[in-house]
Amino acid sequence: MSGKIVATCFATDFFISEADEWRVEAWSMIKSRPDLEFLILTKRIDRFEVSLPSDWCDGYDNVNIGCTVENQAMADYRLPLFLSYPIKRRFVACAPILDRIDLTPYLNGIEHVSVGGETSREARECDYEWVLSIREQCVNTGTNFWFKNTGSLFKKDGIAQKINPYKQGSLAKELGINVMGDRKQF
Repeated sequence: MSGKIVATCFATDFFISEADEWRVEAWSMIKSRPDLEFLILTKRIDRFEVSLPSDWCDGYDNVNIGCTVENQAMADYRLPLFLSYPIKRRFVACAPILDRIDLTPYLNGIEHVSVGGETSREARECDYEWVLSIREQCVNTGTNFWFKNTGSLFKKDGIAQKINPYKQGSLAKELGINVMGDRKQF
């Protein structure tokens, strides 16, 4: 249906080497549907150039490429690469966020930042102070910000508590810290 957002490979990674064989066909399908908005999220941004279709140029209008970063070391490694590639629409996902991250040097040209905690029985802590820090960075640069979910172990006001997986998104939303301009949250 036209106008819909298609989350591509969110349970895996679009740029994983095992997908090289079928990715050509996937790009063809994406290009044939300019009426849909595709989200491609990756932690393998270093494979971006070897994974592109031959007619990519500076990107397709209907493709949003997102790069995940979970800590400062990964932000400092992945985001300079991410920003160096020809991409029309970019977003960053700090998910799962595992430490305080300074995105300030990388936010120019980023449309959207989402933040989420880790969800599992052995989840590492998501500290609300880290989330608020990224929100402030986004506000200061005019970048959209979405607190997607708290994760399973959420620390707020110095108290860490386990959060039911079915309540992680709604609790994040109830905190009322999202900053959205004219873009949809995804």
